[in-house]
This record gives sequence, C-alpha cells and structure tokens, in this order.
Amino acid sequence: MERREETGLGEVVKTVLYAFIIAIFVRTIAFEPFRIPSGSMIPSLLIGDYLFVSKYSYGYSKHSLPYSIPLIKEGRILASTPKRGDVVVFKLPKDNKTDYIKRVIGMPGDKVQVNAGRLYINDKLIEREKIGDYVSRDARGNAIRFTEYTETLPEGRKHKIIEASDEEMFDYTPVFRVPENHYFMMGDNRDNSDDSRAGVGYVPFENLEGRAEVLFFSNDGSADFWQIWRWPMAVRWGRLFNKIK
Repeated sequence: MERREETGLGEVVKTVLYAFIIAIFVRTIAFEPFRIPSGSMIPSLLIGDYLFVSKYSYGYSKHSLPYSIPLIKEGRILASTPKRGDVVVFKLPKDNKTDYIKRVIGMPGDKVQVNAGRLYINDKLIEREKIGDYVSRDARGNAIRFTEYTETLPEGRKHKIIEASDEEMFDYTPVFRVPENHYFMMGDNRDNSDDSRAGVGYVPFENLEGRAEVLFFSNDGSADFWQIWRWPMAVRWGRLFNKIK
C-alpha cells in the first residue's frame, strides 16, 4: 500500500512538472497573456483587457524568456522586424524589467515630431480624420470627453486615436531621429501616454517581446473577485476575441 501511495504521489508530481514545463515553453515560444493596466492605448485597448502576444513575430531575444534570463546574450535569433502600426509589448529600456505596450510609429532612421497636436513623420503631416466625441471614465466614474480620430500612417495602415486637445504637454515636441535598431513608440491615447516622446525614449529592437494579436477577455472592473453574481455584467462581451489593429 505504501509503495502504491508513493507511486501515485510521484505521478502527480511528474504531471504537474510536465504541465509547468509545457506552459513555460508555450509562453516563451508561442503566446503569452498580457493584461492592460492603464489607459494609454485607449480607444484600441481598455483597462482590464486581456490579450495574447505572439512571441514568434519578431524572433527571440533574452527578453522573450521569463525574467529575461540571458540565455541569448544579445540581439535576436530568427529575427523579423516590426511594421509601422504594430501594437507591441516591450521591456522599458531604462530598467529592462517593466512591460509596456504601445504602437510602433517611428522606424529606424525616421524623423518624428508632434507639432500643435499633429504627428509628422519624415516631415510629412500624417492624415487624421475626425470621428466624433469619445467618452471615457476615470477611477471615480467621472466622464472625460475626448475627440476621436482615425489616423492613417504613411503605408496606409489605419488606427484610432483620441486627443484631449491639440494644446497638451505632449503636443509640441522636438524632432526625434530614431537610431538604427530602435523604434519610436506612441500610445493611442495621445495626451495620456508615457511613451517615446517622454520617459520611454527609443526602444531597442532587442527589447521587443512580441506583437499584440487578439483579446481573449475583458473586464470593466465593476465586480470584485468575490462578487461572483456580478461577473457576467462586468465582462465586456463585445470585445472578446477581437483582433487588435
């Protein structure tokens, strides 16, 4: 009996260990879940959105591994460069630990500037078309009104942005010249995003973790974990399985 119990316990331990190894493998090689903690990517991504990031999109660096284990000393293997407009998860350059998510706006060698709220890339004014008002809510539930636009990047890719106005802190910048093997990132919530215009700076290719692909869950935060009866009302059902553009 004792031998059978020991064998049974050993099988459980092996099963758990195998499951853990498989989970780490999938998270490292294929897809990693990511939760949106801030409003810097509104309207594309909302606080409480959960998404999958494809780890294989740009190849692999040490930041593809859990805790950035330096098995890959420098650079990337199986590298593929991002496209302008991709929504990317990356490690914050100044600490190489904090995960950020932003949109790729400037490619290596580009000149990027914001002047009077308008985006310029390589001295060309980027087209935007007004959609209308966008209403968001702060932590206290107070309504905050923005203007929503569709922005069209030089290659023709379109995405939505919001602006509080064209006279905010980040609406006037110097000309940024993106270094080789670096990218210029911006949030879609243009007046409420810590990005390459401010503390983030240029993001090295090595720091990219993957491309945001699809939402698999979204919670508006109106239900605490123990309020099971409120969970169905807190889920943003219409956002589930939406592809990230």
